[in-house]
Amino acid sequence: MPCGSNLVFGFVEGRETDVAALVGRGLSKRFGSVLAVDGVDLRVEPGTVRGLLGPNGAGKTTLLRLLLGLVRPDAGEIEFFGRRPSLAAGLDGVAGFVEEPRFYPYLSARQTLALFAELDGGDASPVDELLDVVGLDGKAADRRVGGYSTGMRQRLGLATALLGRPRLLLLDEPTTGLDPTGASEMRDVVRRLAADGVAVVLSSHDMGAVSDICSTITILASGRVVWDGSIERLQAEAPAAEYRVETSDDPKALALSASHPGVRATADGTAGLLVSAERDPLDRFVLALAGEGIAVRKLAEVASPVEAMFLALTGGTAS
Repeated sequence: MPCGSNLVFGFVEGRETDVAALVGRGLSKRFGSVLAVDGVDLRVEPGTVRGLLGPNGAGKTTLLRLLLGLVRPDAGEIEFFGRRPSLAAGLDGVAGFVEEPRFYPYLSARQTLALFAELDGGDASPVDELLDVVGLDGKAADRRVGGYSTGMRQRLGLATALLGRPRLLLLDEPTTGLDPTGASEMRDVVRRLAADGVAVVLSSHDMGAVSDICSTITILASGRVVWDGSIERLQAEAPAAEYRVETSDDPKALALSASHPGVRATADGTAGLLVSAERDPLDRFVLALAGEGIAVRKLAEVASPVEAMFLALTGGTAS
């Protein structure tokens, strides 16, 4: 996804950036007996990336549907750039998608973007550039969308969202279906948009996949906010990383861990140990194992500190 164009990036020059791009207060939504979103507050400033994180079923997609006006909240209010959305003004300056973007399967990506531009009464001239930005240039631009992979449809979804040069972008699991290179390119596009003043809300169930691009984080579990703040604060409050350690004598290694401050170890099922420790205590523990004649056969990080924090907050377990 090559990027850096003045046409696509540089969205908010000359526009208001001194008010919050998004403020949500007390948002709630119930479907029958299920309270999908429960009193959520959310604030997103221009030029920042807000990570909306939580396990599957946490309420992320429902919250994005509320913000995009696809469903009505049972309670709460929403403001975009200091104003409440109205039927007349619509979601001026706001774009995005929820779940997997869907398009007419018989149209090409180029035709799809041209159609969206026409329907929105906008300019179709940036179509080729947007296709280049999201990595759908060349032959891919003229292939029928019906033959696209999930990752390619995600790329096209981003391109359609960017057509209107939004000031607030709401993206639901945008790296789904992308290989590691494609996911990295998608994150790079998001970084550049934020650098140009666009506010971005990016939902994901994978803390490790998006924590490096988020300036602020909101973590949901069972429809409620369980943590909210800056990524720096999250890193500062996060517990030690977790590692899976396999040795030549796991029971002896487990007993030895009790005499090492800063190391917390438990038996990991039938083989190995789960060890939680900062780097220096872990190094001392590994050296002590060698000193006792215990060979370390495997040492692998199970969860980074921020991932361990996410799992603890949401009741998940490391795999």
